[in-house]
Amino acid sequence: MVNTTANTEVRGLRRSPAAHLWTDFAVGSVAGERGVTLREIPFQTMVGIRVDPSSEAGRRIGTVTGGLPLACGNVTSGPSGLAVLWLGPDEFLAIAPDNGGVDGGILAAALVEALGESSGQVVDLSSNRTTLELAGPSARDVLEKSCAADLHPRAFAPGTAITTEIGKIPVVLWKTGPETFQIFPRASFADHLGRWLLDGMGEFAAAGSPTWH
Repeated sequence: MVNTTANTEVRGLRRSPAAHLWTDFAVGSVAGERGVTLREIPFQTMVGIRVDPSSEAGRRIGTVTGGLPLACGNVTSGPSGLAVLWLGPDEFLAIAPDNGGVDGGILAAALVEALGESSGQVVDLSSNRTTLELAGPSARDVLEKSCAADLHPRAFAPGTAITTEIGKIPVVLWKTGPETFQIFPRASFADHLGRWLLDGMGEFAAAGSPTWH
């Protein structure tokens, strides 16, 4: 039997990689026509998958996730907010919000079962990365200061995800809306990247209205 009380207590003790910057993120966020906001979305479930999507194991895993993306930049959507991002021809990242809809351990176990004895790999990476969300009319301007990828909407439409670098930090970058980007750095880079993005937001903070009071 699962001790739900103990699990709740443990969850309450968690501290995200960028928690110490939350106030700075709020102070540095700006509203308005040229606004940009930055926040951390902590504790999202992340599971790395390596499998040939055309194989029988790939089809079984796709049944669990709602499908696997088949081309660079593609993202598939599954149950309870689950999404799968394409990282390579046989490499994927499954992501689900920490809202009770998907349990990371249960998801990883289901994917391991779906993989079975077939060639491939399933690894729970939930503690390996965190999520920084940059949003607003000037979000792309901030990213373009230190990201070499073409982020113009004609090349990087909403729903697209790529691996790239921001400030020389390797990240997965997912455009979740017309002016919203989720950035997935490794946990050890969360502080550096968070401060880097805040510095890039500085010119807009000087000209706009802060969202934090």
